[in-house]
Amino acid sequence: MNTEKFTEGTGDQPVVVTRVAEQQWHALADDEVVGRGDVSRRPDGRTFLSIDSWHGAVFDRLAEAMLADLPTPLYTLVDETDRDVTAGWERVGFTVGRREWVYLVPTDPRVTGLDAGLPPSGVTIVPVGEAEEGPLRALDRVIREEIEAAVGWQTMPAEVLPRPHGTTVVDASKYAVAARSGRYVGLVRVAPVTRLPRIGLIAVRADEQRGGIARALLAQVLGSLHHSGVEAAAAEVDESNKSATALFEGVGARRVSSNLELVLRRHSRRPGQ
Repeated sequence: MNTEKFTEGTGDQPVVVTRVAEQQWHALADDEVVGRGDVSRRPDGRTFLSIDSWHGAVFDRLAEAMLADLPTPLYTLVDETDRDVTAGWERVGFTVGRREWVYLVPTDPRVTGLDAGLPPSGVTIVPVGEAEEGPLRALDRVIREEIEAAVGWQTMPAEVLPRPHGTTVVDASKYAVAARSGRYVGLVRVAPVTRLPRIGLIAVRADEQRGGIARALLAQVLGSLHHSGVEAAAAEVDESNKSATALFEGVGARRVSSNLELVLRRHSRRPGQ
């Protein structure tokens, strides 16, 4: 993870950065670990960095060492309100690639307005955990191909990026689906975190969009959460996804924060140079 705030310097102690493993760097001052840098390579092939340090100078030294060892492009995720960390990445050449809004979504149908509507004619909603895995994976492949051909699957939340062999369905029990005439046409993924469940993905086949299916899926999962005593869920939406933004804001979701995906396309001047 990235630190929330930097303090000044490390006194008179020199900072030495060492690559201690293939994907990890340590910064030491007087034989004490004062910072860590980590690399994670995502299934879609992109490389993400994180730096954990309370000192701006240590952050710069770790970033300098990591960038010297790694090929571009490189990525990182930051909370947009974390100005210090964002500025640290910008100092070494990272720029904003995309922004993701974080929403708090109420579950009470009296708030969402989702209690009165029924699924579109001919559509059945299969609750979370009851979808057949084969048809679900087939729908996943179709939707992924459609998204990749349009805005690109890289705009999806990190947790639903393609895994080996291209699949994004790791646990079928986390999905509710919409079916028409025996064919799955829409899906929603819900991570059942006890405190604040996350709606990780909601998507409908291109030939079935704008017919109320996404709203019906949302009604089912939010209603189920409300029935089990959960008052709200979290959802992340790429700011360029106007339809998803309208969907969530239309049911009373409140924007509570935003994350920035920063990218370094090629190496630039290092800190201090």
